[in-house]
Amino acid sequence: MCANYRPASREALAALPLPPPEFGYGEAYPGSVVPVVTNFAPRQWVPAVFGLVPAWAHDLKIIRSTYNARSETLGEKPSFRHAWQRGQLCIIPAEVLFEPCYETGKAVRWAILRADGKPMGIAGLWERKEDEAGEPHWSMTLLTINADGHPLMQRFHKPGDEKRSVVILPDDAWGDWLRAKSESAARTFFRKR
Repeated sequence: MCANYRPASREALAALPLPPPEFGYGEAYPGSVVPVVTNFAPRQWVPAVFGLVPAWAHDLKIIRSTYNARSETLGEKPSFRHAWQRGQLCIIPAEVLFEPCYETGKAVRWAILRADGKPMGIAGLWERKEDEAGEPHWSMTLLTINADGHPLMQRFHKPGDEKRSVVILPDDAWGDWLRAKSESAARTFFRKR
């Protein structure tokens, strides 16, 4: 499961057909504010907290357990069910994913990035709540799939732990992901690449 990544730089995002984010951000850990593009606001990068905050949650401590969402149980888990059933899809642009590899017997932090240097688009879910002043606050979670048998992603996490990978969208499918109109259409993106 991904708990640490480097969002795509403002320069990399400027190459995409959206204006670059108008807010600062750095390396991402749960609780960090990061850029995402949502199907609610598909023409802008919005600042979202890394860790989904469901509409019913009153305590931000929930982000410690909602920064990743298992694609297999999205409709069952109270933390993600609302966003999933409403089709609240987003793309999280990442330059580098960081995962622990235990092949040496100790956790070694590995950086996973594209050979061409372009950002990866990670499939996610978003929530949006307004504060008392009517200001929107966004949050998001990274979607994951089983990575058993994946040539690279099965190498990460502790021996004996389930192997998981974030859902990385093909470059030409970013718009299709945001336009998915049903759960079955969205689930077509949940496959090993």
